Amino acid sequence: MYEARDRSGRKPILAFAYDPSLTRGIYSDAALARLHSLCDIPDVKPIHGFEDEDNRALLAEVSILATGWGCPRLDSSALRAMPQLSMVAHGAGTVKSFIAPAIYEAGITVTNAVAANAVPVAEFTLASILLANKRVLFLRDLYRQTREALHRHPVMESTLGNYRKTIGIVGASHIGRLVLELLRPFDFSVLLADPYLSPDAARHLGARLVPLEELLAQSHVVSLHAPALASTRHMIDARRLALLRDGATFINTARGSLVDQDALTAELVAGRIDAVIDVTEPEVLPAASPLYDLPNVLLTPHIAGAVGGERERLGDMAVDEIERFVTGQPLRHAIDPALLEKIA
Repeated sequence: MYEARDRSGRKPILAFAYDPSLTRGIYSDAALARLHSLCDIPDVKPIHGFEDEDNRALLAEVSILATGWGCPRLDSSALRAMPQLSMVAHGAGTVKSFIAPAIYEAGITVTNAVAANAVPVAEFTLASILLANKRVLFLRDLYRQTREALHRHPVMESTLGNYRKTIGIVGASHIGRLVLELLRPFDFSVLLADPYLSPDAARHLGARLVPLEELLAQSHVVSLHAPALASTRHMIDARRLALLRDGATFINTARGSLVDQDALTAELVAGRIDAVIDVTEPEVLPAASPLYDLPNVLLTPHIAGAVGGERERLGDMAVDEIERFVTGQPLRHAIDPALLEKIA
C-alpha cells in the first residue's frame, strides 16, 4: 500500500480510463478535488487506449488507474505500458469484461463500486414489489376505462395488497442481499434460492432457503438477482416459468441472459403472469416485440442501476477506496480473484 506521499514527497500518480460518453457524472467536482488532494493527476482527460503513443510517458508513471464504463482492456500488454501500476479503482460495477487474469496475477489491487450500484437497483426492486402486490398496472388501466370509484369492484375483495405476501429472491448477490434488507420491515414471507448459501446464512439474511423450483411455485413476486455466468444462462426457462402461480409478478433487474426471452414473452402474451423487466436479451428488444405494449408488463430501458445523480455514488465509492489505499487503510471493496467465477 501507499503512503499519502513517499519519502521524496511525491503523491502517487493517477490516470483515468473510461469512455466519457458512458461515464458522465460519475466523478463529480467534489470527487475530483478529493483525488487531487490524494494523488498527482497530470491529465484529467481519460485514456482511450494503453498503446497510445501520446500517453506513453504518463502511463509509464501511473500507479493508480481510476476506471469507468468503456475502459480499454487491461491485460499483459497494458501492464507493460504501466509497469508502476498498483491499483485499479473501478467507478462502476463488474470488471470481468475488461480486466484480464494477468492483472490479478501481477498482484494489482482491483476494487469496484458494485455495492454503490446495488443501492438504486435494490430501491427500484422494492418499489416494484410493493406496486406489483397492489396490482398498480391493472388498477391504473381499469380506472382509465371506468372513470369511477373502484371500492366496490371485485378486485378489492381479492388478495390485493402486500400483507403476508410471499416474496422470492433468486440470488444472494450484493443486490439480492440489499433487497432482503429492505424487505425486513414488511409483513412478508421471504424465500431465497442460492446454491452457495446455507440455511443458517439465509436465516441471517431474513429469508428461508428453498430450491429454486419451490421458490417459483410459492412466491407471489419473484425477483431475479443472480450473476450472468455460463451456468446461469436461461436458468429461468419455459419449464421454470410454468411453475409460477397464476397472477404472480416476475421481476428482472439482473441480466437478460438469465431468462429465456421467448418463453417469458409467451407467458406474458398469455396474460397468466405480470412482469417488471428492466433488462432483456437482446438489450433493446426488436420494435415489434409485444412486451412494449402489453398491459401486464412494465418494461424499462435498463434504468434500475445508477442513472443521473445516482452515478456520483459510484465515483464517491471509488475515491473512498483510493483514499484508503494511499493512506494504508484496509479496503472495503477489493475483488477476490478466487470468487470471479461466482460473481457478476
